[in-house]
Amino acid sequence: MAATRSEHTPPVVMVLAGNDPSGGAGLCADQEAIASQGCHPAPVVTALTVQDTHNVHRLQPVAAELVLAQARAILADIPVSAIKIGLIGSAENARAIASLLRGHPHLPVVLDPVLRAGGGKSLMDDDARNALDELLETVTVLTPNGEEARLLCAGQNELDACGRTLLRRGSEFVLITGGHEQEEGLINRLYTEGRPVETYTWPRLPGAFHGSGCTLASAITGLIAQGREPRAAIHQAQDYTFQTLSSAYRLGQGQSIPNRLFWARRGE
Repeated sequence: MAATRSEHTPPVVMVLAGNDPSGGAGLCADQEAIASQGCHPAPVVTALTVQDTHNVHRLQPVAAELVLAQARAILADIPVSAIKIGLIGSAENARAIASLLRGHPHLPVVLDPVLRAGGGKSLMDDDARNALDELLETVTVLTPNGEEARLLCAGQNELDACGRTLLRRGSEFVLITGGHEQEEGLINRLYTEGRPVETYTWPRLPGAFHGSGCTLASAITGLIAQGREPRAAIHQAQDYTFQTLSSAYRLGQGQSIPNRLFWARRGE
């Protein structure tokens, strides 16, 4: 049985995702964004990748049994307040994680369906993508970008139709981000059953960013773990993410990396 959290300890967010050795996306990005919301990240590795700021060059999923062993060890020892899921790696992992979450229905879950790398490489085959349907039944907030929403809703191109379809598959909230769209501003669209679509418009910043989706989803999870209602967490996390992108830095020769610790700059 997990220990009981005291008022002096931070909320714990368990994050299941792949490792990115560049530190721009994946578990490193998740941990920085979660810590920035005042939470303690508990990382569970689902995949190892060979990638840089340009693209993913190789992906090796962690065996489903080992993913479950990592997660169960944490859940048995530490009071987890919320769960964030990123790169899953395989259909077997998707099914295993869905089974795990069904045993913990009280925990809010944020899923960033990482289907393609920023450089364009596909990160999930058709079998793994189909297995995501089992996960959607357990999700509080789903955060696909426009391309991912269309891939999850094969045959549908219009984002409002995709949002409604994903709600019917079980997610309580669906936030479709507009970074890959051709609109002048960056428009994020929030779908909730029984409510009209809510839109959030942000200035479109120049350049491309490595790990922006991880940053947003992890910030949402951290804020929910802190007790925010999901809609408020979604709004606040977008503001945080925009600030990380506005102060992004370029370490390599590819995409810029969000400055998730912008608030810790010296002298400010």
